[in-house]
Amino acid sequence: MNIYDVKIRAVNKDDLLSLEWDGEYRHFRRLYAEIYQSACSGKAVMWIAELAGSGLVGQLFVQLTSSRSELADGKERAYIYGFRIKPDFRRQGLGRWMMEVAEQDLRTRHFSRVTLNVARDNPDARRLYEYLGYQVVALEPGKWSYIDHQGNRREVHEPAWRMEKNLQTETSSVNV
Repeated sequence: MNIYDVKIRAVNKDDLLSLEWDGEYRHFRRLYAEIYQSACSGKAVMWIAELAGSGLVGQLFVQLTSSRSELADGKERAYIYGFRIKPDFRRQGLGRWMMEVAEQDLRTRHFSRVTLNVARDNPDARRLYEYLGYQVVALEPGKWSYIDHQGNRREVHEPAWRMEKNLQTETSSVNV
């Protein structure tokens, strides 16, 4: 893959089915629709990385406001989540580039801090975030739930590290 052949852009309604990654994440169908509605109302941003001939190869969501202000408060702090790169496209700079695009967009929206949670059993992701300037600020129990594509409530338990980055101390050369 040549990273310059990848296009990073905001999600549109026609992209929702592709977020399921050929059925692997079908159970998040309703969740994706809810996030898209939040994006349409200005409360979230959904990004995808698209490669001609391969389709969707990455995704990243940003929550601008949340009931948990330590994650996203709608003014200064935003929350990155749902960040995935397909396995065949990892370790080629795409994840770093997607994060830079999202961070630059947050700077243009005048956010000064960004948070994310990384599963405690995902040291590769934690290393990437630390390389990008994120620091662990808290432990997260990682307990949440959602309604799957069949209408069933699913409970999730993913113990995580909450990480944070000050967007004002760094600048990026990424153009959004």
